[in-house]
Amino acid sequence: MALDPKLLDIVACPVCKGKLTYDKAKAELVCRVDRLAYPIEEDIPVLLENRARQLTSDELPA
Repeated sequence: MALDPKLLDIVACPVCKGKLTYDKAKAELVCRVDRLAYPIEEDIPVLLENRARQLTSDELPA
């Protein structure tokens, strides 16, 4: 199941309150500012800083 586009419009990074982008292939919501990726488990975004993984510069979406 895909992430609802309406949900993507209202969720924000819990660290900086910035916009998140959806990485469908990895099932993650990505914050480019903080270089964090939040997992999506069972179609539910897990927006907890301690569950996010740090992104490398190679992983950041264009």
